[in-house]
Amino acid sequence: MRLSVLFLSLFLLVASHARAAGFHITVLGARGGLEDGNLSAYLVRPEGDPHGVLCDAGTVLNGIEAADRAGAFSDLRAPLSTQDTRAGFILHDVIRAYLISHAHLDHVAGLVLVSPDDAHKPIYALPSVHGILNRNLFGSPVWINMTDEGTEPRLGMYHDVDLNVGTPVSVPDTTLRVTAWPLSHGGMESTAFLIGSGSDAMLYLGDTGADSIEHGTHLHALWQAVAPLVRMHRLRGIIIECSYDNARPEKLLFGHLTPRLLLEELRDLQRTAHASLRGLPVLVAHIKPSLRAGADPVKVISDELRAGNDTGVQFTVAEQGMTLLWR
Repeated sequence: MRLSVLFLSLFLLVASHARAAGFHITVLGARGGLEDGNLSAYLVRPEGDPHGVLCDAGTVLNGIEAADRAGAFSDLRAPLSTQDTRAGFILHDVIRAYLISHAHLDHVAGLVLVSPDDAHKPIYALPSVHGILNRNLFGSPVWINMTDEGTEPRLGMYHDVDLNVGTPVSVPDTTLRVTAWPLSHGGMESTAFLIGSGSDAMLYLGDTGADSIEHGTHLHALWQAVAPLVRMHRLRGIIIECSYDNARPEKLLFGHLTPRLLLEELRDLQRTAHASLRGLPVLVAHIKPSLRAGADPVKVISDELRAGNDTGVQFTVAEQGMTLLWR
């Protein structure tokens, strides 16, 4: 934990000499599993900067087009010299890097599919995540290797950047800093990304189970790391999953959260930070659609979160095309 505190101190030292800057969050894909044109992908741009990073990439091109139709990119103008379509301009020029939390298909399928027509850019991930991508997707019989690591031939469209836990790194061609923290996702390593710009920060979590179910402490360690940001009111928001409603048996969660478990984790963050979370934006991600007749999972989960919300956070359920400004 001392190492984590040291790295967060470095994060705050950098932030202390920078101006405040909020975040534009654009949802390219909101759901988990099943809905193949609407899978986890969140474009994060600093306020006042057209360039950003895509947090996970389950849906990319379809998500860009859907968000553009919804007016999410009305502030962006392609240069007159470009030969790209509107979607091509956003893919090539606006998205400057990918942050991949883990290698499940609903978080990487869009990345794989756009890779032959993408621009050169880095993929930031923990080493375990790069390892799975380069063994089982890129460079496997599934897809040609578009990265600069792994199996030959390497086409080098993407540059793999391994992240060290707790170490902030700057993302080239943006004003963003990224720090990775491990999460437990049903026995698989997933990732939380702390994204900083100026003196502000936001948190994106890939798929994660609750510490109580995963028999670990990854989420508590993350809350300890970001607690100083909460106390200083510099954490502008959290994107976190809530895949199933409270009726889902624990043995069938497969490393995911329910409203009850998400609320327990937010209470732990509040206790750890010794500060109120009231008003903190929490974007609820990765709700899994149901093929069973009955109540809409989005409504059920929304109602359960609202009913148990004793921390006063501001819950919003992610929807494709949605844009939020956190400042």
